[in-house]
Amino acid sequence: MSYQTVTEDEAAAILRTGDALVLDVRTPGEFATLGHLPDAKLLPVQCIASAPAVLPRDGRPILVYCEHGVRSRHAADVLVRAGFANVLNLAGGMADWHGARAFDEPVVWGPSAWVLEHAALYQGHRRVLDVAAGRGRHALLFAAAGFEVTAIDRSAEARAELARNADALGVRVSLRDTDLETDAFTFDGETWDVIVVTRYLHRPLFPALREALAPGGVLVYETFTIAQRDEPTGPSSSAFLLEPGELPWLVAPLDVVASYEGQVGGQHLAGIVARRSASPDTRGPR
Repeated sequence: MSYQTVTEDEAAAILRTGDALVLDVRTPGEFATLGHLPDAKLLPVQCIASAPAVLPRDGRPILVYCEHGVRSRHAADVLVRAGFANVLNLAGGMADWHGARAFDEPVVWGPSAWVLEHAALYQGHRRVLDVAAGRGRHALLFAAAGFEVTAIDRSAEARAELARNADALGVRVSLRDTDLETDAFTFDGETWDVIVVTRYLHRPLFPALREALAPGGVLVYETFTIAQRDEPTGPSSSAFLLEPGELPWLVAPLDVVASYEGQVGGQHLAGIVARRSASPDTRGPR
């Protein structure tokens, strides 16, 4: 099985049907300034390993393109290896496109932009823990970049899909079925250099997360705030929603490198990046 390369005219005909999922694998800057195909999703080629965890498997054609048709060939090949059957690559890319263009703000579809924004902090580290990993949008991304990845999720279905996708992409992810919400949960002394938690909140887990962060390690956390309760999607219980200004308090006494709180892509979120000191013990109370 392989992808099919299509011409501009063939792509235009596919777009007119409205049935295709359109995937732009250029950079956010190219997406915004050079224009993109209407209704395209942005997933830069550097993040294409996340695609199997976020793309729907509904049989729709997936039209992949870049600026000149080079990066899109690699992306299309990854999608085919991951088991997507109807993958189309736009020959010549946007450089040869004469049809309509849109100029929306670039929103990366797939991995969290907060996780991507701080990629420089992961350099020099080796072991990554993805907590509540789901289908593995971050676990696959880190594994493809050469990190040793452990992914935790209590859903057997999600773990099975993550295992299949990792095998298809030729990357290794260590999977664990762990109940993070038991009383006084710990990681039994095991530590990681980078811990990633997104779209998940269990407040009693924070002492264990601090304990599991290796000296000099980085915790990257992002989830919904209480303002999301008024939106039609996302959690509604305050148990799963951050109060204003709560996240820095939860990670203390780790050193906060960056943080934000606000609306991103129509969702109310807060994020923090915190580092454990390389020498003094900053794991906080146990």
